[in-house]
Amino acid sequence: MSEKATSVFGVDYAFSRPSVAALKRAGAKFACRYLSHSASKNLSRAEAVSLTAAGIWIVVVWETTAARALAGRAAGAQDARDAAAQAKSFGMPADRPIFFAVDFDATASQQDEIHAYLDGAAGVIGRDRIGLYAGYGPMKRAFDARKITYGWQTYAWSGGRWDERALLQQYRNGVDLDGADVDYDRAFGADYGQWKVGVSPAEDGPLKILINLGSTKAVTIAPGARVALVFDKEYDDPSGIHKDGAVADWLPKDTAYHVVTLSLVASGQADGEKLKPTITEYERDSNDRIKDLVGEDKVGNGTKVEYALSGLVYLNEKNKYRAEVQNFGTVPVTVEKAFLKIAR
Repeated sequence: MSEKATSVFGVDYAFSRPSVAALKRAGAKFACRYLSHSASKNLSRAEAVSLTAAGIWIVVVWETTAARALAGRAAGAQDARDAAAQAKSFGMPADRPIFFAVDFDATASQQDEIHAYLDGAAGVIGRDRIGLYAGYGPMKRAFDARKITYGWQTYAWSGGRWDERALLQQYRNGVDLDGADVDYDRAFGADYGQWKVGVSPAEDGPLKILINLGSTKAVTIAPGARVALVFDKEYDDPSGIHKDGAVADWLPKDTAYHVVTLSLVASGQADGEKLKPTITEYERDSNDRIKDLVGEDKVGNGTKVEYALSGLVYLNEKNKYRAEVQNFGTVPVTVEKAFLKIAR
């Protein structure tokens, strides 16, 4: 694929990690991240969620050592099992590819071992999910032999040549971004191996608002108390997720990731004291709290303040959910109004 073709910009990085905000400022549309036996260089579930919430696609590559692919079929099968388990735990959909690295200048005489390694991986996750990171020679040979479906080619060891079947290209190494060492990449086409938590490219589209609620009656929270916000206004609730009337609970129709945004106006909060809004999961048929899915300490400044809390959360259709606020301060705080939006 020539660099004159339409492409999107992305990065890859290992041990040093730029912030999501820095990636957004740089215009990165995707981030290529590692799977391996080294947690310090790997993608994490929290990072995957943060990238997804920011609208940044993810690509994953398995690499333990540069020449691991010379270890043959059994090694490929074991690496595919380990890679697939890690990727699943990070939220990668089951149809998305995993790239396997040949991170050295592999010769034609070494290609049989590389193909055996790829065959082993394909026997575990399927040929349609096999990607290869490599220079021009091993990339071309693997595509020609139909051992891979996806390609991520590096400019290294490529002599200025690009295999147009590789829709990912790494074209510059060692760039400083937000204090982190990253490489620059470009991607072509609609499907270059990318995903978001719980989302494949074919499923991606504009978010649909599922509920849009308002709480117009002020509630005062005593010091040390935690209250559930009661939403008495339904601006949008086409599927009946929110119980009718002035109630706190909402009950999702699907078990899936949702984008939740809570905003509220608080007064009476003392300077330097904390208020914590949360999105909280409960047992469906009781008031037994399971866990806070997302929450953030908000520090007051002695004036009326508007706070916002948002995140990508996994909602289970078997449970119910509430927006809650806990007052960690020494004086009562009044939530004058609040608004909740859930989208998917």
